[in-house]
Amino acid sequence: MIDSAHFLIFLGAALLLAVAPGPGMLYVLARSLAGGRREGLLSSLGTFFGGMVHVIGAAAGVSIILAKSAIAFATVKYLGAAYLCFLGIRMIRDARTEMPVDVTAITRERNPFWQGVLTEVLNPKTALFFLSFIPQFVHREGGHVFAQFVLLGTLSVTLNTTADIVVTMLAGPFGERIRRSVRFQRRQRTLTGAIMIGLGAYLALGESK
Repeated sequence: MIDSAHFLIFLGAALLLAVAPGPGMLYVLARSLAGGRREGLLSSLGTFFGGMVHVIGAAAGVSIILAKSAIAFATVKYLGAAYLCFLGIRMIRDARTEMPVDVTAITRERNPFWQGVLTEVLNPKTALFFLSFIPQFVHREGGHVFAQFVLLGTLSVTLNTTADIVVTMLAGPFGERIRRSVRFQRRQRTLTGAIMIGLGAYLALGESK
């Protein structure tokens, strides 16, 4: 169903992106530092379900279009690869100009689980990322586009949540390092940006052959 070579590339890319600190991880870290492991774990669970909302929604819409049109499928993949490169370039640029994220500024007034769900569901960048990232690895000729999308999306969200849980469990010294080290945050964002540029370029060039 899913091309094995593309699946291995997907797994490696998803793993690297999961361990790179992003808004979701920093949100979970903030709740962990402010309210302990329980809040961090509930927040991680919330972001997981929020991410799955995007996965199911994207899979439903994309599969209807892509399963019927090879041109639409190719267009989405090329646009998605270009968007990954764009995100990577912007991430590298922002890493040199933005101040580090202040994770202590996040409020604790709401239930950590539901706030985690809303944080992820209401983030349009998450939807755009799944729409650009997942279709690159869907094997249209293998059929079952919806199932492939959901499988890959679920794996990606699960890896992200696993990384968040690890951060929650190590929220003491590791969390303080992420929160206070400008150099650490900038290096991580630069590395993630380079990975996204390389991935987008590789996929676009691979599809053109």
